[in-house]
Amino acid sequence: MSKDIDCKDFRVPEGKKVDLKDWPTKVDPVYDSKDDYKERLDQQVKELADWQRMHYASDRYAVLLIFQAMDAAGKDGAIRHVMSGINPQGCQVFSFKQPSTLELDHDFLWRAGRCLPERGRIGIFNRSYYEEVLVVRVHPELLDKQSLPDEVRHSDSLWKDRYRSINEFEAHLHRNGTRIVKFFLHLSKDEQRKRFLDRIDEPDKNWKFSMADMHERGFWKQYMAAYEDCLGATSTKESPWYCVPADDKENARLIISEILLETFKGLKISYPETTEAHRQELQDIRAQLAE
Repeated sequence: MSKDIDCKDFRVPEGKKVDLKDWPTKVDPVYDSKDDYKERLDQQVKELADWQRMHYASDRYAVLLIFQAMDAAGKDGAIRHVMSGINPQGCQVFSFKQPSTLELDHDFLWRAGRCLPERGRIGIFNRSYYEEVLVVRVHPELLDKQSLPDEVRHSDSLWKDRYRSINEFEAHLHRNGTRIVKFFLHLSKDEQRKRFLDRIDEPDKNWKFSMADMHERGFWKQYMAAYEDCLGATSTKESPWYCVPADDKENARLIISEILLETFKGLKISYPETTEAHRQELQDIRAQLAE
């Protein structure tokens, strides 16, 4: 029998130290079979589409979804499957790659600020400004390209200062109507190895894999430490992190879609009420069409 999903099980507590060894990469599936998975996901996708239409029509909030993970954790697939029913007019997806020269000449939040969703829309960041406290922390030599003042570049509090900037940035967005939900797809190193082998063995997946991916795999422990500090420092009541077990892709998608549904249900949105003047206008139009 398929299980209910309790979103609180995956929410990272605010202000507590995170040890990723305490967070599983795989849990008992919430679905009974592949058919049950498809049926549950289809139902959740339909519900999300209904909420998205109301969200777009109400034009009161913006919703920002942030996805972070190690390579091959399934970010792209989760976005593609969970958001498959969303009207493209109400959704924007941004994938943040290596920053450009222009972006490096601004503060680390600048390029993300340019891509924020408007009210009534859903914004999706496939990777995000969190790369600046993850990949840049694992590879601090990247800071040399950012032309930072010496007192910033060599500050002992550099990472804590960046966490504070992120928290203040997200708090500002929340105060102004943007609801932020952050997903860390928690993948085991062994499962990543299996997926890398699949990318080698299946020709249509070869494009997804390169030696650069293997290079980053060599820094697994450093990345886990960076994620632990980041999750613990930036999961807040208003902008929480969810640590989603990612070894089972189907299970992860169901968990993510349930968290999104819970997020929308927490918004005070409805379809705009029709005024008496607008109702009269519609009746006048009806009369003209009936002629």
